[in-house]
Amino acid sequence: MSIKAIQEEIIDEFSMFDDWDERYQYVIDLGKTLPLVAEQYKTDENIIKGCQSKVWLHGEQQDNKIVFTADSDAILTKGIIAILIRVFSNQEPAAILEADTAFIDEIGLKEHLSPTRANGLVSMIKQIKMYALAFQAKN
Repeated sequence: MSIKAIQEEIIDEFSMFDDWDERYQYVIDLGKTLPLVAEQYKTDENIIKGCQSKVWLHGEQQDNKIVFTADSDAILTKGIIAILIRVFSNQEPAAILEADTAFIDEIGLKEHLSPTRANGLVSMIKQIKMYALAFQAKN
């Protein structure tokens, strides 16, 4: 499934909820489905800088795609990284680098986060794109 198709799916899912309490609960529920990072990757170099909570992100190349796993010590943050992993995992590096993230604004996520969480979201996206850049350069 393409990045754009996954983003459209997420926009549709969020549009089913009437208010932000329901959407926050949905984000938290998504966090419970997160493909967790193996303990060996819960290291300082895998912590995303700029996040209020601890977020570990690991990416590895399988065939020509990057597979991401992550974890966080905060339930809402876990949900946010779960959304990003759903969009960007199992995608080719070039597709990740070319993808826009306007869907985040469309679902209203960034505007309903505290400034520090919104900064963390930007840092998560930046880190995902850095993995894509590194794997693309390696190929």
